[in-house]
Amino acid sequence: MSRKKKQQEKRKEEEEDDSSAPDVEPVDSGDESSEGSSDEEYDSAAENEDDDADGSKDADPEVSDDYYEGSEDEFEEQGSSDDEDDRLERQKQLGDDDDDDDEDEDVEILDEIEVDAPRSWPKTDEKKRGADGRGKKSVAEEGKDEEGKISDAAVALLHADDLSSDDEDEDGEGNRIGRVPLHWYDDHDHIGYDAHGNQVIKSASAGKDLLDQAIKASDDLENKDKFTVYDALNAKEVTLTPRQVELIRRLQGGAFAHPEHDAHPDYIDYFSGVDPIKSGLNSDRYEKKTRFQPSKWEKLQVRRLLHRLKCGSINMDYLEGKVRDMNDLVKRPEEEGDKPFPLWKGDEEDELALRKGPQHVPAPKVPPPGHAYSYNPPEEYLPSEKELKEWKEMDPEDRPHGHFVPKKFDNLRSVGAYEHSVKERFERCLDLYLCPRALKRRLNVDPESLVPRLPRASDLRPFPTTKCVKYVVPGQSEEGERVAVRCLSVSPDGQFLVSGGEDGIVRMWEVQTGRLLRSWDLNEMAAKAVGAGAGQDEEEEDDEPSSKETTTNKLPIASLEWNPNRSHHVLLAAVGKCAVIISTGTSGLDDAEVTDALLSAASTCKKGGNIAPDSRAAKAVSWRSLRKHKKSTTAPVSAFGGKSGPVALLRTNKDVSSVKWHRKGDYFTTVSPKAGAAAVLIHQLSKAASQQPFGKSKGGEAQLACFHPQKPFLFVATKEHVRVYHLVKQVMVKRLLSGCRHISSLDVHPSGDHVVAGSLDRRLVWFDLDLASTPYKTLKYHERALRAVGFHPRRPLMASASDDGTVHVFHSAVYSDLMRNPLIVPVKVLRGHSATKGLGALSMAFHPTQPWLFSAGADGDIHLFQDL
Repeated sequence: MSRKKKQQEKRKEEEEDDSSAPDVEPVDSGDESSEGSSDEEYDSAAENEDDDADGSKDADPEVSDDYYEGSEDEFEEQGSSDDEDDRLERQKQLGDDDDDDDEDEDVEILDEIEVDAPRSWPKTDEKKRGADGRGKKSVAEEGKDEEGKISDAAVALLHADDLSSDDEDEDGEGNRIGRVPLHWYDDHDHIGYDAHGNQVIKSASAGKDLLDQAIKASDDLENKDKFTVYDALNAKEVTLTPRQVELIRRLQGGAFAHPEHDAHPDYIDYFSGVDPIKSGLNSDRYEKKTRFQPSKWEKLQVRRLLHRLKCGSINMDYLEGKVRDMNDLVKRPEEEGDKPFPLWKGDEEDELALRKGPQHVPAPKVPPPGHAYSYNPPEEYLPSEKELKEWKEMDPEDRPHGHFVPKKFDNLRSVGAYEHSVKERFERCLDLYLCPRALKRRLNVDPESLVPRLPRASDLRPFPTTKCVKYVVPGQSEEGERVAVRCLSVSPDGQFLVSGGEDGIVRMWEVQTGRLLRSWDLNEMAAKAVGAGAGQDEEEEDDEPSSKETTTNKLPIASLEWNPNRSHHVLLAAVGKCAVIISTGTSGLDDAEVTDALLSAASTCKKGGNIAPDSRAAKAVSWRSLRKHKKSTTAPVSAFGGKSGPVALLRTNKDVSSVKWHRKGDYFTTVSPKAGAAAVLIHQLSKAASQQPFGKSKGGEAQLACFHPQKPFLFVATKEHVRVYHLVKQVMVKRLLSGCRHISSLDVHPSGDHVVAGSLDRRLVWFDLDLASTPYKTLKYHERALRAVGFHPRRPLMASASDDGTVHVFHSAVYSDLMRNPLIVPVKVLRGHSATKGLGALSMAFHPTQPWLFSAGADGDIHLFQDL
């Protein structure tokens, strides 16, 4: 017979049996109340639901007398705390009310069902399996019979819970205050609020003290009719069902709550081919240690999400799952509907430019109307009758305003319709349709970004900054003014300085002290050379100058340069039509012999020097020795200096404006702008020979000339160009386009790859010979014309002197790396000269070794600027 049939037969017998239920020893309420005061709180509504469910389906099974006999021994009194005296009193009052209302029919005690489950289970230390390999009999199996089947009484009493709903309080009448402490309601008549917001009123038993509860518990035990516990959350007593009592008894005895639970099932031997996850193999192993450590992969993902959150590519809505795609957060413009909007907002062209396909070229806009289109134009815009006749004879395209003729009206209402409006609109449509358009891009560049970031001047030291020494030039001009200094030059060792004045005198100074050492007047020698060229005998010696020479005006020193070779103590000065060679007398013991050997040919030359009679240079220049001149010899500065003073001179057909030495100190060049093809002459001092490199004049008058420091190149500057000639191949290598109107000064960098030129139109142009024939940089810092420019022989410095009385110093770094451009930075403006007759600083020269600069001006002063 099945289990269900047995239960049905049991229920029929229970209905027929009218015998009274056996007495049941109730559980001490003090024990349950103490438990209710602890953290465990019972939901009476849930228990009632269980009772109702049991009663609706099957009647409560009767419990035998044997079941209640040992209950008093098994449930141990736990006692109650003093903090809940008031709560016990209220529970007792509620319990009295419940006793009056509830009858014994609420709990049916079944005495016919025998419960075979043991009341206690002795603990054993035996292993789980016996010697035969089979498992020991579990606690749950003790409720089974010999055949291994569970008794029907235990199954009926300990039926499975109804898990159709997890809501223990479907009606919502239970207390819903959550974790709020219950002692907050001690002074109130209610214990909280239910799901509907109504107050949960305390029962009568809630106000009873512990003594009353103990008396009531003893009465319940004597009657053996029910077990009651106190529900502290709802402040009422709850009567336990026999099922709940049985569950408590089994748990206190150390058994599982349900007798059907098998804690030690038989071992199932799976074969090794089954998946370990499905078969349960190795399921009893401990988890690996790595399972309890933080995941590096999750750490990486969190780091990436934090980075994206910081960058703004995601937000918290995306992380919380509110948004699946960040593109959904892009705000799209809402439809404005019939709201007013600007008719000409100017965004149409931007929208057309962003669309795909060929680029949109907007149509040219019509120019706004001017004063001539006014209804009341000024009188100068109204045409006269003569102008109207001329206007009618002109073509419509040549008329100033097309078909429109300016007219004057008294008011705007008097202006009629324009008769040519349709025609002009049609012609504009034809122009837009037929004429092609070209997009003209306009650069939107910040002007500040075009200015290069230059280093600070303090980081580019040393360079001259302070005026330290002043050289006083003696004498005055005929007008009573100081003599202007036209040119300067420094010895290669830096000990001596020479200056050429407006009075034709060459003066030699000591750099450190500013003392004037020697002076040579070249006016008389130049006058005699010109007279000799006019027919006077060169060998004739006149002690007294002629009357013609006496009345001749003094010639200025146009150019002056010291020989760059340290062993050659020789000066070269240009005065009038002559270039005078001067021995300085500053040589030492070893240099004196070298200097005398260099000057021997020039000091003894006769009949114009060692120039071929049939050469072009024979007609342009002649050499003349000055060894017999009365005033040519002066005392040398050095004890080993030997001869000191003018040694020889070269006479040309026109005035000499510039002289320049070659780097080795033997060759030099003279420039006579008015001499035509013979303007540029190259001379060799050791042989007293000259040559004319050009047969005809090209590109204008030559103004300046200088040698390349390393290669056989000659730079010739005209007013607007600089030509570079190869002296060996006798060809022009390059022509530099300066863009200036009149070049006044020229200098070559010691590396030979850069050339700088100054002009009278305030420009300083820098040429990089490796780049192009146009200037690399054009600087316009001076306010007036430039008179001199030059590089420092050793340091990255460049300077320019101008008629505004200032000398500008530049840091000019040149790199050997061809990928780097030269660095040109203005670092200092030196002031010390005043403008005289429109002239300011006329010359400047760098010290050969120190970062010092010498300047000379029209005011007659010579200054030395040092780096202090």
